[in-house]
Amino acid sequence: MALGRFATANRSRTAHEYVLGTLRSAILGGTLKGGSRLVQAELAAELGVSTTPVREALRDLATEGLVVIDPHKGAVVRPLDIAEVREIYELRMTLEPLMVRRMVAAIGDAELDEAERLRQAMETETDLGAWVDLNRRFHAVFSESEDGSRLAGILAGLRDSAAPYISLSLEARPLQVPEANAEHKQLVELYRRHDEAGVVQLTLDHLASTLAAIEQAHEAGLIG
Repeated sequence: MALGRFATANRSRTAHEYVLGTLRSAILGGTLKGGSRLVQAELAAELGVSTTPVREALRDLATEGLVVIDPHKGAVVRPLDIAEVREIYELRMTLEPLMVRRMVAAIGDAELDEAERLRQAMETETDLGAWVDLNRRFHAVFSESEDGSRLAGILAGLRDSAAPYISLSLEARPLQVPEANAEHKQLVELYRRHDEAGVVQLTLDHLASTLAAIEQAHEAGLIG
């Protein structure tokens, strides 16, 4: 399992943050495919850390829905299933407009500036896994804190579960990246104008186009 060239996380961070960032990027970027076994000792040796931060990172990834921990088989990358992603997007298309209506009048300049910073980073990012993670963080800006909102927690879980599918959809349809970047720019502008109807419609269009790209990845045999 060669992870060295995909270790994009900053080594100046803690060992746990480094391992978590590296594994998340490898999963989101498709380096670690669905069903891949994640052996703690092997990962620790490859990343030059002890097994403790690896174990902690795998638990975090399981919480994010990217990894499944089986008491007998150990940790594996969550397998991808087209029926699951269709349900994920059905739920997101129902729930995301509710969050938009809560956020569009309340969002402040600090949040919008952070969204713009992430958007600009996505426009220059060439690593697929890093782009998908930036995309996840970008959309999380337009959400309430998970600590005070059950809806925010539900949507965060759905976005995390969708991330690996987005990675595969980008492989099947590379034009999805510049199209998504353009939609992200428009989304920030609509939020700055507090245009509720515009944000809701663009959000639904964005989700629909992403699901269509995922369906294309399924037709190409990239998703079971």
